[in-house]
Amino acid sequence: MHTWQLQDAKSRFSEVVDLTASEGPQMVTRHGREMAVVLWVTEYRRLSGASSLVGVLLNAPRGEPLLVERSQEGVRDIAL
Repeated sequence: MHTWQLQDAKSRFSEVVDLTASEGPQMVTRHGREMAVVLWVTEYRRLSGASSLVGVLLNAPRGEPLLVERSQEGVRDIAL
């Protein structure tokens, strides 16, 4: 990842965007501290989670399997 000082990133913003497209994310620093990252829009959308239910489910964290135990009680009669 290329690192840009803020003043350089501002004056050469078109180059920052072009490099984002060809090389990936670009880091921007201010006074030597990492402050921002310029991302390609598709990467941003992937990382921020899609706005559709399908996207949310596809990007959901994967963890331990969900273990659910059913009650061993019999079925209740319900008057309708």
